[in-house]
Amino acid sequence: MINLFGWLKRTRMKREIIINVERLETRVAVMEDGRLEEFMVEHPEEERLVGSVFKGRVQNLENDLQAAFVDIGLKKNAFLHYWDMTPDADALLDDDDERERRQKNDSKKGGGRKAARLSDEEVAKRFPPGSEIIVQVTKGPISTKGPRVTANLSIPGRYLVMMPGTKIRGVSKKIGDADERRRLKKILDKLPLPENVGLVVRTVGAGASARAFARDLRSLLAAWNEMQGNVKTLRTPCCIFQEPDLCERVIRDWLTEDVDAIIIDDAKTFESMREMASRISRRARTKIRRFDGVTGIFEHFGIERQLHDAFARQVPLKSGGYLVIDETEALIAVDVNTGHYKGKGNQEDAIREVNLEAVDEVARQLRLRNIGGLVILDLIDMKSRKHQREVVRKLKDALKRDRARTNVLDISELGLLEMSRQRQDQSILSQLTSRCPYCRGGGFVKSPMAISIEIQRRLVSLLRKAETENRPFEPKIVIAPQVMQRLRTEDSEILSQLQKEFNTRLTFVSELHRHPEAFSILDAATSQVLYSQS
Repeated sequence: MINLFGWLKRTRMKREIIINVERLETRVAVMEDGRLEEFMVEHPEEERLVGSVFKGRVQNLENDLQAAFVDIGLKKNAFLHYWDMTPDADALLDDDDERERRQKNDSKKGGGRKAARLSDEEVAKRFPPGSEIIVQVTKGPISTKGPRVTANLSIPGRYLVMMPGTKIRGVSKKIGDADERRRLKKILDKLPLPENVGLVVRTVGAGASARAFARDLRSLLAAWNEMQGNVKTLRTPCCIFQEPDLCERVIRDWLTEDVDAIIIDDAKTFESMREMASRISRRARTKIRRFDGVTGIFEHFGIERQLHDAFARQVPLKSGGYLVIDETEALIAVDVNTGHYKGKGNQEDAIREVNLEAVDEVARQLRLRNIGGLVILDLIDMKSRKHQREVVRKLKDALKRDRARTNVLDISELGLLEMSRQRQDQSILSQLTSRCPYCRGGGFVKSPMAISIEIQRRLVSLLRKAETENRPFEPKIVIAPQVMQRLRTEDSEILSQLQKEFNTRLTFVSELHRHPEAFSILDAATSQVLYSQS
């Protein structure tokens, strides 16, 4: 027994949360045995939108889209589906609770199906343009799209989620133990709740005491009372409830029994996080630790290097294979390649091994980069249906730890695996990068040879025009350094022939900071710009 316990202790995964707090940015990394598994970033000066609740004003109703556009005080109006305009209790229940509710409805109404959605006429009557509505942001603005909102409010606490506008009392689907579910439902039934406010137990609530739930409920009701006060006193549009900052959310959502330590490098935030953790338990408080090393905390734990590798377009696999990840506005394309992997068995086994490793890394990359929408995996072709099913199962297992909702389809005849991942906010790359001034978002710039050809083509046109008009013309061409190198070497003979053919002199000037594709052609005598490509 002692040896078995020692083996379990040695093989248990070490899980740490590393927090780097700076004036302009807060970064959080979740590490498992030294490997980066989750990454979050937040900028204090930016408003926290997802999860925040607003009092907005309906601007217009679009029946064709089955949606309303709501002014919540941002640059772009929020998008609100008609079916999200009224609280829907059944949509928030888990399977057991929904079955129980439907049975009650059967006895009262002769049927337990969810109430029909509002018709266009009912929406226009209840929510005419100019009317006020309370909504919560479920997806932040992405690219040219405004935020998406819902009237189904959910305010998370440590153990509970409060759902104003409903009367439900449910338990998270992820709590599977039947006895524990019954215990939690008994606790819920005894909690004092205002009319028309529902509660659902979060997964972390499994095993928590009735006293912990009561304490959590008091905090949620205080937030609810503050929201109601803001609704009455603040002018529309306005924010009536804002999600807490990243560090507080780490304590609320991430500080669980399987976390060994939360290590933070900022003294002030360290003290506030210890105070928050002490409200959970003494043990939770001891997990909050201060880092005061000479080197940066992310560098000390080897996170900076892992971040650099994780966000590259090409992601290496331990086997020698690699992924190529391309992110567009609505679709993520992932190409799986064998690379240098040879394998010990036959070719089919080698392909299976690379694909299995690839889908595990894809699940990690989706979490790290916070990317979602439609995801297409171009796997290495597998003939065996058994291997295909195994790869799909491996991906689904790897996605179980993802907090975002996912849906995975079987591998198609073309060898493509389609899946979707819930997207609530901008991806990490979108938050930390801007459009490249050189490739202008295309991902490529023209080669020096291509630019040389364009310059020669434009020169010939201008020289012929000058020759036709019988006037002298000595061109001066301003170019980028890499194009100059090409003209001095591979194309020098062609340019010499061009000078002889038109009996002129070509002058080339290199500008260090010029765009690789940009060039200008001037008349050397007058300095007049005859052609410019930026």
